[in-house]
Amino acid sequence: MSDLKAPVFHIIHGSFVDGYGVRTTVFLKGCPLRCVWCCNPEGQNALPELKVSPARCTGCGRCVPECPVVSIEAMPKAGNLRIDRSVCNNCGRCVEVCHTGALEMFGGYMTVEEVFEIVKRDEAFYRTSGGGVTIGGGEATCHPEFTLQLLQRCRSAYIHTALDTCGHVATPTGIKALEEADLVLYDLKCLDPETHRSLTGVSNELILANLRRLDGMGKAIIVRVPLIPGRTDSEESLSTMATFLMQLKSVQRIDLLPFHRLGKVKYEQLGREDYLECEPISAERQLAIMELFQRHGLNVQLGG
Repeated sequence: MSDLKAPVFHIIHGSFVDGYGVRTTVFLKGCPLRCVWCCNPEGQNALPELKVSPARCTGCGRCVPECPVVSIEAMPKAGNLRIDRSVCNNCGRCVEVCHTGALEMFGGYMTVEEVFEIVKRDEAFYRTSGGGVTIGGGEATCHPEFTLQLLQRCRSAYIHTALDTCGHVATPTGIKALEEADLVLYDLKCLDPETHRSLTGVSNELILANLRRLDGMGKAIIVRVPLIPGRTDSEESLSTMATFLMQLKSVQRIDLLPFHRLGKVKYEQLGREDYLECEPISAERQLAIMELFQRHGLNVQLGG
């Protein structure tokens, strides 16, 4: 039994938006991209991070003497919890004495077998719905050995697997993990290389190359396209995207992912101020974008 570990920050049971059927989705920390609209900022850093919810603080002060680097300010009243992020080393000692949940950790290390035992509990739902296990993040291939072993462990139990990826994968083991998954959920932000770099921090050259490679080997693919107002939703950009996707043979479906604000509280809990403030795309505009992809003969739906 492998004792290999990776930082897991969430496991969702009963997901309907991460592939086919009812799925259990495992989220691993760490991502090579820094998308300006990221709704899972707690998945970007590959290490566990302190999660702070001041509204839950009672002002008891138990955490203050536990901090080895003096990053926690004294709390004279409830809800006044403050952390100096420039000093905090995310050791988690303050979490151990917090009884209200004001201090928690985003992420904790788990072995492949520990994760497998959790996802296996939902096996009956996979069988009856045609679902399975999805591994995402962050970017699951940031932990290629772990992800590959978990995929193989699920396969040995005849559990369908999906791997949610940004496509920026360069390691041989990471590529092997993409090939091992029964289904690949492939995030495709935009096709223009300069726009892609400005929105994510990286070029899309490797991403497109990996997508073409998976398509060439006949891998089942669902492409996920984020709809970000003023960034990825222009008529020109989406038409170019649809034309490109028409040329791929193994793409089974296009999932359009409209921007939402559900990640805002996570930025606050991480002490970050780089949250993208913009209005979600209207329902009418979403339908118009769906019709654009449908006119190109593509199977498309609005995702979660």
